[in-house]
Amino acid sequence: MNLFLELLLFLATLLYSYLEAFVKLFVPVRRKSLSGELVLITGAGHGVGRATALEFAKRQSRLVLWDINKHGVEETAAECQKLGATVQTFVVDCSKREEIYSTADKVGQQGHSQRLSQTCFISRKVRKTRVEVLYTNPASPRKLPTPRCSLYIEAFLPVMMNNNYGHIVTVASAAGHFVTSFMVAYCSSKFAAVGFHKALTEELSTLGKDGIKTTCLCPVFINTGFVKNPSTRLGKILEVEEVVEALMEGIVTNQKMVFVPSNQSVGLLLERVFPERALNLLKKITDVKFDAVIGQRSTQ
Repeated sequence: MNLFLELLLFLATLLYSYLEAFVKLFVPVRRKSLSGELVLITGAGHGVGRATALEFAKRQSRLVLWDINKHGVEETAAECQKLGATVQTFVVDCSKREEIYSTADKVGQQGHSQRLSQTCFISRKVRKTRVEVLYTNPASPRKLPTPRCSLYIEAFLPVMMNNNYGHIVTVASAAGHFVTSFMVAYCSSKFAAVGFHKALTEELSTLGKDGIKTTCLCPVFINTGFVKNPSTRLGKILEVEEVVEALMEGIVTNQKMVFVPSNQSVGLLLERVFPERALNLLKKITDVKFDAVIGQRSTQ
């Protein structure tokens, strides 16, 4: 096909896509069932991980819960079992590759992982994990640093690819798109998580694995205690429940990127079209503040 015909095809596809998006404004989106699906959730002993586990339990999913905190993950499991869910728990240090792989083998022995909900919490300290995912060259002596969450994918993705079935969820942050002063390490790790999600999504598409869906969650500040006394003049500090509600909607409707609140996507557009001077003024008007990132000395 010559270039002229390819450009015509592009324009036709563009128009069709806009028309499809317009129609979807009035047609309810089809939601998939999560009942009976095998769901792995890391960091399930607290915060967003625990709340997500409870939501899957309400939908009668089969849960595999990981956390480094034995007491926390067992508490979550007990709450999920009260909701009628089948639950298995594992104490895993997700910074250690060998623990991830050995626990993944145990999960595999008890039932193949069909759907993976991978809640990926990057450490407050930036860690670099050297791994290779999918079709990078295994003979290459140079292995690039990638987010720690890629270890979970490397452990479970082969089964998912064989079945061409599953759903991978990466919990990132709005800080993976917009930077905030005094959070250099945190923003860097979340940019890496967002980039990992996008690259993995693209590679699965290239390989024709359309049965494996991906979702990236990007909320603003959440009231979990990670950041001390956050505030902003525009918007609000989120509660865990509303973040998880948006995440679950994103999963059942196969959304690739879930912003909470949803108007963050508009901010992403503005950052690309506004001049730098106007953006700097807008940041001052927004006036995002916090006392400290818990576990770090305040720089303010």
